[in-house]
Amino acid sequence: MICPVCKQDMIVVEYRQIEIDYCLKCAGIWFDKGELELLLKTTNLGTGGLPTLDGLAEKTRSHGQRKCPICRKKMQEVPLGEPVIHVDLCRQGDGIWFDGGELQLLLKQIGSGPQADKGAIKHITAFLGDTFKGEK
Repeated sequence: MICPVCKQDMIVVEYRQIEIDYCLKCAGIWFDKGELELLLKTTNLGTGGLPTLDGLAEKTRSHGQRKCPICRKKMQEVPLGEPVIHVDLCRQGDGIWFDGGELQLLLKQIGSGPQADKGAIKHITAFLGDTFKGEK
């Protein structure tokens, strides 16, 4: 798969039987449809209060210039979390793109919630930090 930012090949890392596409150059992360939700559920985070990809599509801020690594159509930029992180979402529903560090910021937001499983957040953040050079 080709990175929508750097146009370089991404590597695939498997975490709890979820394939995560990662760009070594820009540290961006691609989740195919359903993988982000599955990642959060397998770490006992539920969906962390996140809307579905379909729900995100309704919150479009602007049309992004990046192309989906699957269908090659332009993605849309959507707000996620509070404070807002703008991620790129495939309009066809193929998946979601996080620029380097954005996923870790989102996990910190989810982890600060009253019902968050702090151990699960720490585990997945450590995994991402070790694997993707992200913040712990």
